[in-house]
Amino acid sequence: MRNAPTDLGSLIPRNRAIHPVPYDPDYKTSVPRSPRWPLLSLDSSVTEETGPTFGHNMLGPYDNNLIANFSQGERLAIGERIRVHGRVLDETARPVANTLIEVWQANAGGRYRHVRDSYFAPLDPNFGGCGRTMTDEDGYYEFMTIRPGAYPWPNRANDWRPMHIHFSVFGSGFGHRLITQMYFQGDPLIDLCPIAATVKTRSQLDRLVAPLDMARSKPMDYLAYKFDIVLRGRRQTMFENKMEGM
Repeated sequence: MRNAPTDLGSLIPRNRAIHPVPYDPDYKTSVPRSPRWPLLSLDSSVTEETGPTFGHNMLGPYDNNLIANFSQGERLAIGERIRVHGRVLDETARPVANTLIEVWQANAGGRYRHVRDSYFAPLDPNFGGCGRTMTDEDGYYEFMTIRPGAYPWPNRANDWRPMHIHFSVFGSGFGHRLITQMYFQGDPLIDLCPIAATVKTRSQLDRLVAPLDMARSKPMDYLAYKFDIVLRGRRQTMFENKMEGM
């Protein structure tokens, strides 16, 4: 007897109206960079669709610990220790397993380890500001890091970026990559940031804010923040380089 087909539910159409607007004069960089013509859909190659793939054996012992990975455990970064964790899910709340997540961020003073970052905050000699991890079979991921600092940026007279961590989520190959940011619950700069304000619907912006998770915090050590990433669907996470999830 043939197996009965699995009912995956009705197709969830894309809702492009909830995506951040590409042109927003308050976010000055969007003025010269926003597209002036309709976007073109180009066919992808076999290489982009099928590889390369990533496995747990490619990760080093400190890859998901940004506090220690720059010195390979010899010295620890300066700042408030935090744990970030969550799940990667599809539009029907099924876990997305064995997915590579890369993260990068400023240090505790709000400065990136980048040659073009000219902010006056000092560099931490023990903090590189980037790491990576894989989701397990339940779509779960976690990493340790330092709470990033806010920093000023040359947009308007006195604009500051909220504390945030950048996320890159890979699919089955380099052609399937999504990029987003995670903000922190209670940060007053979220409501003042022109980049965050390009997300016009508050409920959508709130999905980029990780709530404090005291249940996964460790007493006398670190606080935890929970950030689930949903790929498409009714509760999708907003991404910078795609209209919606994969």
